[in-house]
Amino acid sequence: GKPPEGFNYELFLDQDGKKISKSKGNGLTIEEWLAYASPESLSLYMFQAPKKAKRLYFDVIPKAVDEYYTFASKFLGEDEGARYKNPAWHIHGGTVPEYDLPVSFALLLNLVSAANAHDKETLWGFVSRYAEGANAENHPELDRLMDYAIRYYDDFVKPSKTYRLAEPQEKAAFESLKLRLEALDPKEHDPEVIMTEVYSAGKDAQFENLRDWFGACYEVLLGQSQGPRMGGFIALYGIKETLALVEKAIAGELVG
Repeated sequence: GKPPEGFNYELFLDQDGKKISKSKGNGLTIEEWLAYASPESLSLYMFQAPKKAKRLYFDVIPKAVDEYYTFASKFLGEDEGARYKNPAWHIHGGTVPEYDLPVSFALLLNLVSAANAHDKETLWGFVSRYAEGANAENHPELDRLMDYAIRYYDDFVKPSKTYRLAEPQEKAAFESLKLRLEALDPKEHDPEVIMTEVYSAGKDAQFENLRDWFGACYEVLLGQSQGPRMGGFIALYGIKETLALVEKAIAGELVG
């Protein structure tokens, strides 16, 4: 007779690259994942690279969430052959839902952080200003993501936030950014327009590597080592609110 089909599945690793062990408690359970992200994001994580050892810890969750929606959004514009290669097709058995998300999960997390938001009403205030007419009724999927974002921020981001003072060169860049943002229309919501000013502020302060400038934005303004593309974040958070944040950073008031 025909031998059975074999399927190899590699081990999961923790954030340090060590084998996950129940006895060590260094793993991440299904229940824990689903407390901070959708079942679809977990399905995508499990579907991808099954023969490769994958790191399974809380920091991979936001990326998996946004990757799922990226695949789902691409699905409708793909031809039949490409659809079969799209993980969303396999996750949903060929019937992929349509989503309209004006904000990514990663950006939502940074909004929760900057606004110190503990409720969806506060978040919707920012989002509805950024995407006119957006609300929980016409964007139920985004409303669901807000619950996850608040919970994830409270449990993982907030406890590890560490602000620092700006170095002299960084302070000069923040001064330039302040002037540049003040010159913009307070209602400016174009991420590219705003990002140009962020780039220019770094150049004004003569940063040889603009990545160092962006790193300073994350560490000084948001209290974290990584962050969003600043143009999109400022567009969502608001010019006025960002100016207040920058002024506090210049004065050293964000450091507790």
